[in-house]
Amino acid sequence: MQTFFGMILGALLLACGVYIYDSMQTSSVAKGEVATTNRTIVNWDVAKADWDALRDRAHKDWVRISSK
Repeated sequence: MQTFFGMILGALLLACGVYIYDSMQTSSVAKGEVATTNRTIVNWDVAKADWDALRDRAHKDWVRISSK
């Protein structure tokens, strides 16, 4: 149980860290090279679309399973 909890916590910390790093790279306040390159680790638009598709499919499957 502790291992499973550690894996979940690690994944959440990794995702939060990447999000913070990317938000600092694309900040309008940033100056110098960081502001000109605008490189991010994750394409957040694609990640959001994939997450929405996963959530919708899970909801449809839940409705299908619970209706039986």
